[in-house]
Amino acid sequence: MNLHMGDNCNLVSLSPGSWGGHRAQRLLGPRRPHRRSFFESFIRTLIILCAALAVVLSSVSICDGYWLLAGDRVFGLWHFCTTTNQSEIHCLRDFSGTGVPGLPMVLGLARSMGALAVVAAIFGLELLMVSQVCEDIHSRRKWAMGSILLLVSFFLSSGGLLCFVILLRSHITFMGFTLTFWCEFTASFLFFLNAISGLHINSITHPWEQPRKF
Repeated sequence: MNLHMGDNCNLVSLSPGSWGGHRAQRLLGPRRPHRRSFFESFIRTLIILCAALAVVLSSVSICDGYWLLAGDRVFGLWHFCTTTNQSEIHCLRDFSGTGVPGLPMVLGLARSMGALAVVAAIFGLELLMVSQVCEDIHSRRKWAMGSILLLVSFFLSSGGLLCFVILLRSHITFMGFTLTFWCEFTASFLFFLNAISGLHINSITHPWEQPRKF
């Protein structure tokens, strides 16, 4: 294909065999997605797996709910239990007998924040996985949104933990925290770690579809 610019202009050749033709085909041709390195793919996969582990830990912790053992009493998100003669356990949903003012309201807030944290983390995890399975020009944006949702999960879960700890601070001993409490603590830490790592790796890596300049 030949292009004439006028009588006083030179002939510009854009034939397929010329150098200009090859350059034009590269510029105007279909864009190829940026190929990620093995290390980047491994890190992103590890973030997804750790986020999934955090969701499982937080779900188990919220469903079980028994977080603190104080003498012969067990404080939970859903029940308050007492033991008699170290054998029988009586669990009630009435927190009025605990002697802690405002406990039902604060535990309801902690339950709500923990449950919302799990929901936000599930949606964030889904966005992370979709961004890796269906790679397109919006994959990086999906990954960033998923990381932000994990960060929201961290704030919600840590807020629920703080509400529980602050209200029951007079009954707390280090050995009194149950395994499910530490599961929620670990899940909250993993939410934060995966969110920050996801946002960081998204900022230091190249876009998956680079814009081409003329």
